[in-house]
Amino acid sequence: MKDFKSGFVAVIGRPNVGKSTLLNTIIGQKIVIATDKAQTTRKRIKGIFTNEEGQIVFIDTPGIHKPVDKLGEFLMDEAKCSIPDADLILFIVDVSEPAGAGDKWIVENLLKKTNIPVIIVLNKVDKLKDPIKKEQNLLTYKLLFDKNMPTAKISAQTGRNIDTLISTIMRKLPEGAPIYAEDDLTDESMRSIAQEIIREKILLNTKDEIPHSVAVIIERYEEKNDIDRIYAQIHVEHDSQKGIMIGKKGQMLKTIGMQARKELEKMLDKKVYLELNVKVSKDWRKKTPDLENWV
Repeated sequence: MKDFKSGFVAVIGRPNVGKSTLLNTIIGQKIVIATDKAQTTRKRIKGIFTNEEGQIVFIDTPGIHKPVDKLGEFLMDEAKCSIPDADLILFIVDVSEPAGAGDKWIVENLLKKTNIPVIIVLNKVDKLKDPIKKEQNLLTYKLLFDKNMPTAKISAQTGRNIDTLISTIMRKLPEGAPIYAEDDLTDESMRSIAQEIIREKILLNTKDEIPHSVAVIIERYEEKNDIDRIYAQIHVEHDSQKGIMIGKKGQMLKTIGMQARKELEKMLDKKVYLELNVKVSKDWRKKTPDLENWV
């Protein structure tokens, strides 16, 4: 394919700046879960965008923050590992706020230590109506770097300027054959997607310490023509959390299961049987040696 572009683009930024929302908007389908809670994204997930110009393989990464336990260290490593193999880095920031200590840490410890080109993507332009304030905030991000960096102003939520961002990325990628098939949207398995959707419904329905203390493991996934049967274990760290997860007369677990099942049925276009169980695995975030199987 003459002049066809292809390459890997790492999506880096603090928690809750809209990385996962951006990826879902670009792909045109939900492939990564997105909530307003920190640590929603716990592992690198590829989203594949293909048009007549080329193919962009986005690598969505966990929000970068100072780790306080083994899970935090794992999330940091997941983000760091996406950088060396990337052809381009999108540094996603929230333009409705000036640059903070977290943004500065990312630039100093990750982005200044690589020769890979970076675009500062200023997300949430729809949240800030004052154009002067917007430019002032933009300047605080540009000043984090030693040289002038290209920027893009977008809204991942509304889709504003996403086409312009795609064109900018394509221009910066090398020529090459497609890496994945034209109709591929992700390389995640349905088992992995089911695990993430269940965890998303937990994050959306619970509060306080539950979202950070929960892990979902698919014990069994049986795929048939007319129905998929999914058996999942929800792990929490304390007995009190188990009670919250199950809820009065089992209502919380029932709500989470119903919401997850409906979304999976819509995605798969067939019936889904979903069985959820809750187990206490004390301090799993600190003690689990094989964290990659838990996130």
